[in-house]
Order: sequence, then structure tokens, then C-alpha cells
Amino acid sequence: MADIVIQLLPHILAALTYAALGFHFWNTRWREHDGQCVACPMQTWERGVIALALLMHGYGLYGGLFAEAGMRFSFSFALSLMMWLAVLIYWLESFMARMEGMQPMVLPLAAACTALPVAFPQVHLVAHASATGFKLHFLAAMLAYSLLTLSALHAIFMGFTENALHRRTMKRSLASLPPLLTMEKLLFRMLLIGFVLLSVTVGSGLFFSEQLFGKPFAIDHKTLFAFASWAIFATLLVGRHAWGWRGKRALRWTLAGFALLVLAYVGSRFVAEVVLGRI
Repeated sequence: MADIVIQLLPHILAALTYAALGFHFWNTRWREHDGQCVACPMQTWERGVIALALLMHGYGLYGGLFAEAGMRFSFSFALSLMMWLAVLIYWLESFMARMEGMQPMVLPLAAACTALPVAFPQVHLVAHASATGFKLHFLAAMLAYSLLTLSALHAIFMGFTENALHRRTMKRSLASLPPLLTMEKLLFRMLLIGFVLLSVTVGSGLFFSEQLFGKPFAIDHKTLFAFASWAIFATLLVGRHAWGWRGKRALRWTLAGFALLVLAYVGSRFVAEVVLGRI
């Protein structure tokens, strides 16, 4: 029991730190009060605490995923790892653009997902995880999921901001977000990079399935969801380049592609591990 608590301690500490940071950024950037500083840039100590939370979270993930028996994984670790990468990308982006207004959105989600391995500690051993090709496939998949997760969050808040502008009901919380054009450029930059990584993931799984997973390529619900998600993001990027798609249309396509991407792996693992009780 003590070993389990020690193993889960980094997840607990990181989740509490993310939650405290989320409350701090909400209180200082989003909360409606006279002392709020909408234009205040992210402070050095704020970046430092986020970096500390990332280190604790990363340490917990590494210890949970990699063991002497081999690589372990689960839907809870998948979501936790995705949000670790999401917070890391926001943290890096904060050195180049105003991202403090986005923190009250991403940090509470990170806190919730970081706590998932504590609530759902069941894991399964991943076959062929020692192969270099599989590790590259896994890394590309996780980076793609993280970037496309961020893209979905960006699209949602862009939709909120655009509606507020049209209704002339801009609140301080929305005023603290980056400019809409900046958010749009960042959205499609992340979508493009995420799509390239998703293409690598889908392509490597399609053409090198036997080398990566030890079995021939087979079409199942996970594969169908992944291909459908890939097709939606491809259509969105072509539409953006050819016809200048943006606004609500881009929002709908981004969320549709993201929903299918989540169902492709996280949804199937959740059903198998939590609903059906399979490890």
C-alpha cells in the first residue's frame, strides 16, 4: 500500500499544483473585480511554478509508464500524458505570445486528467514496446493527440470570443485572451503540425503493422475512427488553404475530428478497462 501511495504521489502533487495555478490565473485574469489586471503578462514565478508542476507530472508519468516488466499504459495515462504535453506547449508558447488568459482553461483540465491515474490505476503491459519503431510510433501518436487536443480547446474559446464580439458582451475573462487573429494563426499552426504527426502515426500503423505490433494490419473500430479523424483534419486544412475556411466552420470540423480521434483510442480503452473490466 505504501509503495502505491509513493508511486502516485507525483500525480497527486502535480494535480494539486495545476488546480492551484488554475485558480490563481482565474482570480487574477478572469475574475470580475476592480483589482484584476487584464493586460498583466505572465510573471517569472508563474512560469516557474508551471515548470515545477510539469516536472512532477512528467516524473510520475515516466515512473508509471515504464517499469522493469515493460511499458505499461491505460486510458487514464493516455489522457494524463496528453494534458502534460498540452501544458508544456502552452508553457513554451507563453514565451512568444500572451497565453496567460488561456491558463484558467487548460490548467483545471490538466489537474483533472493528472488525477485520473490515481482514480483508475489499472494498467496493461504493451507488447513490442522495446522496439525502436514502436517507440517512434507511440511518440508521434502522443504528440499528435496533444496538439489536436489543444486545437480543439483553442477552437472552443475562439468560438466563445467571436460570439462575445458579435454580441458586444466582451467580459474581462475573454478580454484577457490573446487576439482572435493570433489565436487563429496558432490554431492552424497546431492543426498542421498535429496532422503531419497523425499522418505519421496512421501511416506507420498501416504499412508497418506487423513490425510494430507483431500482427498484420486489420480494420477495427479503432482504425476506422483514426482514419475518419485523419480525413476530417485533411479536409479542414485543404478548405483553409483553398477557400479560407475559418470561424464556426473551422470550429465544427476541428471538434468533429478531435471527437473521433479520442474515440479511436481513449474511448476504446475506457470501455475495455472501466466498463468491461479488461486490463
